[in-house]
Amino acid sequence: MDMNLPPVEELRRVDAELARLDARRAELLARRVWLLGVLRAAAAPPFPGAPPAETSPRGAQNVLLTLGGTLLAVAALAFTLVSWGSMGIAGRSAVLLVVTSAALAAPAVLLRRGLASTAEAVGALGLALTVLDAYALHRVALPETDGLGYAAVSAGLLAGLWAGYGGLLRGLRLPFPAAVAAAQLPLPLGVLAAGGGPAAVAWAAALTAAADVLLLARPAGIAVRTTAGASAALLALGALPVGGTLSLTGPWSGGPLLLGWAAVLLFAARVVRPAARVLAAAAALAGVAAVAGPARAALPAAWAVPVYVVCGLAVASLWRPVRAARIPAEVRAGFGLAGGGVAALGLVWALPPVLGGLLGPAVRGAGVWSGTHAAPVPADHPATALLVLLLGAGAAAAVRGAWGRWGAVLLGWAALTALPVVLELSYGAGIAVRLVTVGAALALAVRPGALTRGLPEPAPAPERPEPPARPEGGWGASWTAGTAGTAGATGAPVAAGTLLSLTGLVAGLASAGSVLLLALDVRAATFVVLGVLLGLFAAAAVLGAGAVREASAGGAVLAAAGLVGAGTAAAGLSAASAGLVLLVVPAGTAALAVRFRSPSAELSGVAVGALAVALTAPRPAVLALALALGGVIAAATALRAERRRAASWTAGALFLAAAWLRLGVWGVTVPEAYTLPVTVPALVVGFLRRRRDPAASSWGAYGPGLAATLVPSLLAVWSDPYGARPLLLGAGALAVTLLGARFRLQAPLVLGGAVLALVAVHELAPYVMQLVGALPRWLPPAAAGLLLLAVGATYERRLREARLVRERLARMR
Repeated sequence: MDMNLPPVEELRRVDAELARLDARRAELLARRVWLLGVLRAAAAPPFPGAPPAETSPRGAQNVLLTLGGTLLAVAALAFTLVSWGSMGIAGRSAVLLVVTSAALAAPAVLLRRGLASTAEAVGALGLALTVLDAYALHRVALPETDGLGYAAVSAGLLAGLWAGYGGLLRGLRLPFPAAVAAAQLPLPLGVLAAGGGPAAVAWAAALTAAADVLLLARPAGIAVRTTAGASAALLALGALPVGGTLSLTGPWSGGPLLLGWAAVLLFAARVVRPAARVLAAAAALAGVAAVAGPARAALPAAWAVPVYVVCGLAVASLWRPVRAARIPAEVRAGFGLAGGGVAALGLVWALPPVLGGLLGPAVRGAGVWSGTHAAPVPADHPATALLVLLLGAGAAAAVRGAWGRWGAVLLGWAALTALPVVLELSYGAGIAVRLVTVGAALALAVRPGALTRGLPEPAPAPERPEPPARPEGGWGASWTAGTAGTAGATGAPVAAGTLLSLTGLVAGLASAGSVLLLALDVRAATFVVLGVLLGLFAAAAVLGAGAVREASAGGAVLAAAGLVGAGTAAAGLSAASAGLVLLVVPAGTAALAVRFRSPSAELSGVAVGALAVALTAPRPAVLALALALGGVIAAATALRAERRRAASWTAGALFLAAAWLRLGVWGVTVPEAYTLPVTVPALVVGFLRRRRDPAASSWGAYGPGLAATLVPSLLAVWSDPYGARPLLLGAGALAVTLLGARFRLQAPLVLGGAVLALVAVHELAPYVMQLVGALPRWLPPAAAGLLLLAVGATYERRLREARLVRERLARMR
């Protein structure tokens, strides 16, 4: 638009432009409506209500042609097998020749007219007729010929015939795949016809599969390649088990066969890249069986598994990049998969001695300290299992990365665990080896840095704000803090150090339990093992951090408890006396907790203390003493600020239980003897609380303590009307009431007054009953009526006085 025009002229041009745009929009809308109508008409069914087609015309055509060809082939087969004998030799030959020739020639005419599908169906019929021709020729002209030999020659001739036929008629897709399928039979059938055994047939299958793989390498059609690949796979599935069996029964004949198959599979892996990993793994397994079979046959039976493991590890070593060999990555991956699988099976074979070394000591034929040792489980496993474990550990150590180090540690521990079993070591030597295993595992748990050195550093993590620090000695702090530090100051990744540290900890604990079970056979061994375990766990607790520190501290406490328990058993003490002595362990744990803060050690000490108290349960007097000693330990623990609340309540409960149990032992049945030990400390605690917090309610400070004595004594008064208890309880309730009124405390005033009133009612009740019985019958109703009148007359004044009393009580604390 020209902005320099006068406003009137510019307005006129704007209106004209808008009118032109409106006209163009109307034209486009009309065109859109017409196009939508055309599209709807094209999508509508040709007839009203006609259902949509469920298949395409080409699909229907192919189904019809396939069905027709199949029916013709069945008819030809029936004619050949059933109606053949009614015709002479010339007639039969003429019929077969005419029908087969017509079926093979018709596709050429059909292809020229563009009927490719029909030509394919008729051509398939012609190929089937050639098979019938071969069968008819054998039945008529060559009946004395060997069936397998004739089938082998016929399959070869048919394969050549079909391939030539496919070359002449390029428009047909079936002849070439059919020729490939027929070519699978000549060599295996020929070897069988010549009397060859399983090895010869397997060799024939290998040569045939090699031809299939060569065909895969050529730029053939997808149908030909698929047929060749499927045929080679079927031949391999049938021949490889034969080769594996021969490698066990006749290794010098099965080995070369498996090597031949390994070569075929390797070549197939280079040709068929999508299946390269699986084919390479199969080739590696065949190679391992081929090499290990003769070596196994030349060695004693105990060396069979190690030989296979060595071969498997040798193949697995090719998994790492080898520049000189230029092995593709997928092939190397298949080698690693197969070699690792063979090694894993060998490790599974070597597992029973590990389980025997770990769990065998639990199988006990006699009692503790009997001097009788159970036989190793299993006792007849070959010693070469130890070699397999060591080979696995060495192979894992050669793998770079955290998982390789972890596998080496785990298998090394397994080898040490199995060593006493496979070498059938003596009792003392077995204990020594197990203790060395515990020490090595705990050393790894404390300092895994030597094994993580050299691992690649992880990418730096984004900075995050530091979490708030927990108070020292908290229950969760020591489990989370310092775990990363177990990797050592070597710069190794924290994750690898943590993994190795926890692995060493679990292995150490498992071996410690095993050696302790074994040591229970002999008294001296028990003391030696418990002492060594105590030293090892104590050292790990001092030097370690995080979970290692906590678990080792708990283990040290349990080892100390075991030493004390073994000492009491050796001294011939009773269970109750042993329980009292065992309280030394929680006492020592509480003392050490002042300098060495470990929640695990404290929990272990609590568990040992509970066991000690349970041992004294058969003797109530000793149980009371044990509870009192436990209360002393808990009271000492309550001196620490972070344990004050839980330990103080625990100490109070233990002291109270000890006092009640002692009173029961003495035969005391007076309830105040049981309630006053609760009331006095509770009132002291309440007094101290109100001194610290004057706003605290008297019900929370003094209510529980006063109720603990007043209520049971009041019940005893009503159940035992004789004796001095009513007088003493009344005097005590009066004193409590007066103190509540003096210091304006609501709880003592209400409780003391209520108890005093109930005691007074209890004392006056007999006399009131006597007086009521002596009065005339009309006097009680009259007195009640007068009382009601008096109350009604003074109702307003009594309400005002009650309101004043309530307000005064409310102002009390």
